[in-house]
Parts: sequence; structure tokens; C-alpha cells
Amino acid sequence: MTTASFSSSGKAPGKRLAGATVGIPPRQMDFRFPADSRRYFFDDNAFASMFFATLSGFFPPGERFFVESVRHYRDRISDPVMKAKISGFIGQEAIHGREHDRLNEMLTRRGIKVWFADRAVKVGLGFLEKFSPSQQLACTIFMEHFTALLAEQLLTDERFRARADAEIIPLWMWHAVEELEHKAVAYDVYQQVSGSYAHRVLAVPLTAVALTPMVVASMAWLLNAEGQIFNREDRARGWKFLFARRGFVARIMPKMGDFLARDFHPDNHDTTALVQEWQDKLFGPNGRLLEEFRNREALMH
Repeated sequence: MTTASFSSSGKAPGKRLAGATVGIPPRQMDFRFPADSRRYFFDDNAFASMFFATLSGFFPPGERFFVESVRHYRDRISDPVMKAKISGFIGQEAIHGREHDRLNEMLTRRGIKVWFADRAVKVGLGFLEKFSPSQQLACTIFMEHFTALLAEQLLTDERFRARADAEIIPLWMWHAVEELEHKAVAYDVYQQVSGSYAHRVLAVPLTAVALTPMVVASMAWLLNAEGQIFNREDRARGWKFLFARRGFVARIMPKMGDFLARDFHPDNHDTTALVQEWQDKLFGPNGRLLEEFRNREALMH
């Protein structure tokens, strides 16, 4: 289900959207970002802010890669529940890309040159696209594992959310909830159409080779463009928060290895209660994001 399936009013024609019937609703969101919010939107720290700017620059091309790797196999899936999950996955990822495009446009207007991250990740993804569809899907499930862990960390780390700009963090919270809602879809498709353990293992070094240099290059380029690359105090503070022993990203790294277990499945790590908690906080009767949530009725009918 892509964004084109909606009418201009934000409502889907006819019956309830397929993804919504299996707990993966493609929520049409409409985030707005004020022009006068903080330039360094995470704790007034350039290093950490440019890390998340890099992630946001990576997301639109990355989401398209995820969608196409799953869409390639959609016609080989006959189970109606799985097909509905695929529709929800594609719909959610398409909207994620669109909303991060809007965030990136706002950052660009502010003078933060996110276009470099966009171009860098396309180079990395272009490398992965040289491999077979099965290998590309294996790389997708590895990246989905990473984004699901990041999503869980964001939703459980109150310290992180408190330091982020109040006008920008809602987009990341919505994105995190939906990453957890659909975290098993690509893996379940992979198990039905391939299930190759060798391809799954190979996905780890391939993804690392394709994307790690692009993250480093993008952050260095952005920090240099900001005139902050030699700001040792700023860099040390940002590094400590993100990558030090108890840092935001460092906390998820021990769980990355779970992907290599032969009996790995994204749902082995149960986040059901966390998702339900944040669905209510964001989209419940008094939810924080009801104003931005444009197709609530279409998902309920």
C-alpha cells in the first residue's frame, strides 16, 4: 500500500487498509517544523545532531531499498495475512521516506547540507544492488534489525528524548513505533522465499562495507561544513552520548550479534508491550500526535 492509495482528503477508499488489519497501519502523518528551532537539535551538540542528520539523510533512499527488496518477492507470497503485512510494511516505509524528506528539506533551509548524506548512501546502496535479490533482502533484514534496535532504544531512553528538540523528536518517536510494528515482515518474507543462512551471514559484512564508510564520510563532511570538525569539546560530548560505553548507539551493539543466531527471529525479542504503550501515548484518545495523524478514520473502518 503506497501513499498513492489515499484520496486527497487523507482517507482510503472502500474497506480498511490491509496493513491496519494485521497491526501494521500506514499512518498518514503531516509533521511541520518551525523555522526558528535550534540549529543543533540534539542537546545543542553539533556532533550528535549531525549523526541524526546523517541518519535522516540516509532514510529516504534506504526505505526505498527496503521496499523494493520486499516488493520483488510479493507475488510469490500466497498467504493473505502475510500479503497484508507486506502492504502495511510498504505503506509505512513509503511514508517514513516522505516525512524524512520533509525534515531534510527543513534542515537544508537551515543551511545543514543533508544532501551529502543522501548521495553517500545511494553509493552504498548501489553497491548492494549489484547482488542477487535474495542477498539484497538479507541485507534489508539486517538493516531492519538495526533500525528496530535503534527504535527500541529511542522509546525506552527518556534521557535521549529529553535532550532532543521538542519540535523534531515526535517524528522520530512515530518512526520508532512503526519500525517495531513491522520489524519482522522482511524477515518473514525472506524465510518464505529463500531462508539462506549463508546469505544472512554475508549480509553483515556487505552492509558494513557498503554503509559504514558512508556514515563516517557524511558526518565528517557535515561537521566540516558546519565549521565544527575541530571542535574537540563538542565532539567529545557527542561521542560520549552516542558511542561511549553507555551511549545511545553503544547500548544496542551487543544485540546486533543476535542476527547471526541460526534460530534468529525479530520477534524473539518481544517489544509488544512497548509498542502498545507508545501507540496509546502517540495515537490514543489523548495521543500526542493526533493533530499530525491524518487518516485515523480510514485505518479504523
